[in-house]
Amino acid sequence: MTLIPETADILARLVAFPTLSRHSNIALLEYIESLLRPAGVRLERFASDDGTRANLWASLGPEGDGGVVLSGHCDVVPVTGQSWTRDPFELHHAEGNFYGRGTADMKGFLAVAIRAMLIAAARPLRLPLHLAISYDEEIGCMGVRGMLDTLATRPHRPALCLIGEPTGMNIATGHKGKRALRACCHGQEGHSALAPDALNALHLGAAFISRLQTRQDLLRVSGARDTAYDIPYSTLHVGVMQGGTALNIVPNLCELEFEIRNVAADDPDAIIADIIEDAEAIATPHRNRFPEARIEIEEISGYPGLDTPAGTPAVELLHSLLGHDAAMIKVAFGTEGGLFQHSLGIPTLVCGPGHMAQGHKPDEFVSQAQLSECEGLMAALTDALEDGEAQALAGRSGPDRL
Repeated sequence: MTLIPETADILARLVAFPTLSRHSNIALLEYIESLLRPAGVRLERFASDDGTRANLWASLGPEGDGGVVLSGHCDVVPVTGQSWTRDPFELHHAEGNFYGRGTADMKGFLAVAIRAMLIAAARPLRLPLHLAISYDEEIGCMGVRGMLDTLATRPHRPALCLIGEPTGMNIATGHKGKRALRACCHGQEGHSALAPDALNALHLGAAFISRLQTRQDLLRVSGARDTAYDIPYSTLHVGVMQGGTALNIVPNLCELEFEIRNVAADDPDAIIADIIEDAEAIATPHRNRFPEARIEIEEISGYPGLDTPAGTPAVELLHSLLGHDAAMIKVAFGTEGGLFQHSLGIPTLVCGPGHMAQGHKPDEFVSQAQLSECEGLMAALTDALEDGEAQALAGRSGPDRL
């Protein structure tokens, strides 16, 4: 029998691949496949358009409805400009923690899940176990969509999707949706000595930001609320503003990038419609003098929120598998969970080792204790798939399964 590597050994190999978003992850996938294929795991890739990146779908057990999909992304954020005290792409173990880029977000979970697949491969599973590994999650959950589009056309569905983002091994039932947008403000250039005879696009941008602040106040006061979040209402945020080339030129273009993070009860399309109305109200008064005056809004990216009812059998099952009184939370950060829930129509939860407070920072780490707790969850889950007795994992056959 092939020796199954320890979680730490797998994590060390995963961290060594600098799988920054938009960079190739093929070498990392080849390593994972070299572990899973000899164990008899069924493997399928879903490549990006240019072939430099891919999702991986790995399966064990019978083909059919039910079972679980373990889901994680393999891309990581950059280390440029961060003050690391150790090589970010070499795993370091010290004082009970594993340090390296992606250890918390979220190669620690992937290492545990890969080892769980290897262990499960030797077990007579009565229900399926899947592992989904995606790319380009950190730039708006972009990579997983092609895989989900294909999976949505297939006849079988898992009964549960478990997203292994870091939650401290607590159970997250939801996160806000996100829309990222760009506003292009068009004015008319001119010499700064004659500035009133031109239309300053930066001024249009400033007026647009002011309207966004007013919309934010309305959402805070009268919008939907979900007290499970640290910020219990939908938010608007401007992150980038660019315009102008020289101080003595009135700029004719200003671009802003902004985002909406909405609670489930707020409709992001309705919020966007209100913002477009505000943009038109800003530009219209200038058009008699400046016909080119306008503010164009375009969507850059987005993903749906996740909102799994706390009383569902999937939540109760995960509580029982964890074996301790895990907290029920909703997380501030986004995940691919909303896409799995909306595309495949299956209950989706977020639960994984580590804490996002350690992610995206220099000297990122995950504790050995958290990895061990996640290993315990995977062992209990494998037992449940072998027993095949958990109704929440059995799935339903027929066209009404969703």
